[in-house]
Amino acid sequence: MNHQADPSSDSAFLTAFHHVATIGATDNNGVDRQALTLEDKQTRDWMRTWAESNGFEVRVDAIGNMFACLQLVPAASAGSADVPGSPVGSADTSAAPYVLIGSHLDSQPLGGRFDGAYGVIAALFAALRVKEELAESGQRPTFNLAVVNWFNEEGGRFAPSIMGSSVYAGLFDLEEMLAVTDLAGTSVAEALAAIDYDGTDTPPEAITYAEIHIEQGRILEREAMDIGVVESSWYTQKLDIDVLGEQSHTGATAMADRHDALVAAAKVVLAVAEVVGEFDDEALVSSVGQHVVEPNSPIVVPRRVHMVADLRSSDPAIVQTARDSLRRQIAEIARAHDITINVEDFDIRDKRHFPPEGVELAEKAVANEGLSIRRLETMAGHDSVAMNHRVPAVMMFVPSVDGVSHCEREFTTDEDMLRGVRVLTSVTGELVRGQLADVRDGEVWVGRSVAEARSSVTV
Repeated sequence: MNHQADPSSDSAFLTAFHHVATIGATDNNGVDRQALTLEDKQTRDWMRTWAESNGFEVRVDAIGNMFACLQLVPAASAGSADVPGSPVGSADTSAAPYVLIGSHLDSQPLGGRFDGAYGVIAALFAALRVKEELAESGQRPTFNLAVVNWFNEEGGRFAPSIMGSSVYAGLFDLEEMLAVTDLAGTSVAEALAAIDYDGTDTPPEAITYAEIHIEQGRILEREAMDIGVVESSWYTQKLDIDVLGEQSHTGATAMADRHDALVAAAKVVLAVAEVVGEFDDEALVSSVGQHVVEPNSPIVVPRRVHMVADLRSSDPAIVQTARDSLRRQIAEIARAHDITINVEDFDIRDKRHFPPEGVELAEKAVANEGLSIRRLETMAGHDSVAMNHRVPAVMMFVPSVDGVSHCEREFTTDEDMLRGVRVLTSVTGELVRGQLADVRDGEVWVGRSVAEARSSVTV
């Protein structure tokens, strides 16, 4: 085979990946493609062009998720597509359900070029390879196949994160998410329209889901393992913290008369950082990643600081204990500074286990490729975690150099990316042939209502 002319070859994948990394590129080899910016639009346009030129049908739904669809099963023989657990409004009675694979193309501010984008591009090439393999073998698949670019996984511009996949999975309400605004007051609905991705298409109906991603940690690198397969996700919750002081003159106001919101907020930040010391090493991670200071003038004592604290652990009880400890400490800080601090629970996501059948499927695929594999938990949130509420999902990792992510230094080697594409191709081939479709886990997947699914996630 002439791999130079093969659109699904390793060299073609690397060319595509490194081209996409030039869109929104930063000076230090990162990218800045926050959701629904012009850079995000350019990346979406690239995906649309690539997919359509390779025989995919592209759909965009109401929350801006992009689906590059391959109808592998003839509609006439697909039978009824009324599969329990499908997203609301997704009925497509002319086709069999779809195996979905993918990730996201948006990034954090000054983020890395691998996070998310690798998973989408790997999925495009894996889907094309599966299509070619089926054509060559003459095998008839059970399900169709679609590659998805989920909207706003990062949550950097619009909170909460993992928005598009959570709407698709029935965890978040569509209209509520469309009304979310960024710090400039622009709503999701307005931003979608501004870049012409306010879609009206019916999304494909999922039967299973698979995603490959960079680890964003250093376990695989430290243990010299090729692939990680995710067994479960960490419990996570955020605290929406509003520190309300009084605006005054930085020069003319006596220190005793000040109610400085930023000084109190600084102590809250330290409390969030130090609460991890109340638990065993690595049992809890915490951070305050966003601050909005008002009025943010060099000669005005700040009157308000809004921040979001993030708490995560494998053990939900640890997060709850840390949260209660922080609320007590924050109340003491408010009293000491004679100001008001409002704290609200926000974006609570329960711990979820991925189906063991999917873990075993990934392990077999890796073994068939002659690679090494390790089971892991994911500390970070991913679209696969949202999808795992609604359909059986498989989540896999490739190594991250130095374990760093959400920064320009984020890096994964070409060799590791190519290994991941091969494994994803193998897993996807098994999924379109019907693997995991009959997996049942109580009320989690088959027959679960949107209300039941949504009850496990609090925004």
